[in-house]
Amino acid sequence: MHPETPPTESTLDEAVAVFVELRPRLFGIAYRMLGSAVEAEDVVQEVWLRWQKTDRSVVISPVAFLSSTTTRLAINVAQSARVRRETYIGPWLPEPVDTSNDPEVGAQRAEALEFALLLVLEKLNPMERAAYVLREAFDYGYPEIAEILQLSIVNVRKVVSRARKHLAADQRETVDTVEHRRLLDAFVSAAQRGDVASLEALLTPDTVSLSDGNGMRGCSRIPVTGRARVAKMATYQKLWRDAEPRLVDANGCASVMLYQDGQPIAFMTMTASKEGIHKLMWVFNPSKIAAFIDSGSRHTTAPGA
Repeated sequence: MHPETPPTESTLDEAVAVFVELRPRLFGIAYRMLGSAVEAEDVVQEVWLRWQKTDRSVVISPVAFLSSTTTRLAINVAQSARVRRETYIGPWLPEPVDTSNDPEVGAQRAEALEFALLLVLEKLNPMERAAYVLREAFDYGYPEIAEILQLSIVNVRKVVSRARKHLAADQRETVDTVEHRRLLDAFVSAAQRGDVASLEALLTPDTVSLSDGNGMRGCSRIPVTGRARVAKMATYQKLWRDAEPRLVDANGCASVMLYQDGQPIAFMTMTASKEGIHKLMWVFNPSKIAAFIDSGSRHTTAPGA
């Protein structure tokens, strides 16, 4: 038995260069699959370790190898994550990710990135989610997806079609970015003033508010529904007292991070149609807020760090 030949410095440099170039795409695949920047980073780090140990001289396409490895690892993580989330206290929301530097998070298109859509993607099983993400966000061909997921091309087409139908049933036509920003600013201003009437005027009758706190005190453990109830909840004085709202770019959309005493305490984003705001999503879980803050520097982190 012959010992493995250690990689030369030049070949390792080449491996690093290839990985760094593709890393935004790998993160983008994993994040859309998992709805968690932290879990996505863990997957990308594991892919890097495997890439180091692989005999790269026999790899025909680094893009195909790394994308396939990322997707399969993300499917495994997604399957275990679904079990863990069954014990989550209250509504579970994705971890928001900072898109101020990378508006599409490494993808060819920004599809499957919006916060509300990530939440809907949770209804798909991991295989459906992978097929949808690879096709819609990264424009992989059906033969490529079939090879990655080890399915027939016919089955991949069926899986993608089924995923699209699932998602279409939960989608509403959304407003453009200018109107979204106007509604967001108006909502924050009214909430700060405690102006319930103005808030109600911004909301649809069937509006829903989801708060992710994993059992935090003062954080609703059930969805709050209806214009009046949501407006009243949104003016919670303890939340807005001495709070500094800062506009952030999260998941390709204008959102708000609330700070108190210089520390981020809550993240809020929303979806709206021409009828008004129909969904508010609040993240109070400190670990998810920290993940958002950290996600802004993900491109500057070296492999293995």
